[in-house]
Amino acid sequence: MSKDFPTHPINDPVIENPWEVLRGFTDARIGLGRAGVSVPTRHLLDFQLAHAKAQDAVHTPLDSQGLIDNLKQQAWCTESVLLLHSQAEDRAMYLQRPDYGRRLNEVSQQQLNSLSQPKTPYDLAVVIVDGLSALAIEENAIPFLHALLPALTQQTNPWTLAPLCVVEQGRVAIGDHIGELLKARCVLILVGERPGLSSPDSMGLYLTWSPKLGRADSQRNCISNVRLAGLQHQDASRKAQYLLNEARTKNLSGVQLKDRADDTVLEQDSSHHSFLSAHA
Repeated sequence: MSKDFPTHPINDPVIENPWEVLRGFTDARIGLGRAGVSVPTRHLLDFQLAHAKAQDAVHTPLDSQGLIDNLKQQAWCTESVLLLHSQAEDRAMYLQRPDYGRRLNEVSQQQLNSLSQPKTPYDLAVVIVDGLSALAIEENAIPFLHALLPALTQQTNPWTLAPLCVVEQGRVAIGDHIGELLKARCVLILVGERPGLSSPDSMGLYLTWSPKLGRADSQRNCISNVRLAGLQHQDASRKAQYLLNEARTKNLSGVQLKDRADDTVLEQDSSHHSFLSAHA
């Protein structure tokens, strides 16, 4: 036997990393250890699987009709449900031309223009968009709306809702186009977020007051990572309800509207003076 090779089997070629214990608190790929100059095979395979799931989330089409049928079966879905489409004809065009995903095509525009408008404008248009993860919408849209919509329509000052809209090949800004055509005072977008390597099922919420074409991202409020392993549906609903009510009270959204739903510290009355001012 050559001296360059061991004469006994190697029981465990993997050198563990002492930071591995921290992986119990995060999805980050830390403390993986090593096998020679590479990562252990099991972690490499986990990474490749996560990458494949992210790719599938981007390219798998949304079962729009199945989603609409499911929405119509919900007791809280008292409005009609519309199927709309962006100017991006297919997934390849959607990925290559983000601007096409921000506006409705001609057929969808005519569909909204043909709707009869109420005497009083709708308070809220809810728009469900496939975005970059149809999986996120299929898993999270209905549970989230199940928590949110009854709360909005049954509160002391209830919200009037426009017909629910499901959009294929859409991006966040398409909600501005829809809200403007529906003449809604506010729009709430549910959209599949760009998949991460640990979150292919993450849904984002975007709220815009007085929606119209040309709104900047700074004029929206975002609630991100809505999913079972992230921000729970009830918690996301509570945040959304808070922001919606604040937006309606202040007639604004975006950077000027702060999310204080989780504040637990009472502010002192502005008439109170600090210790320094009292002894100035």
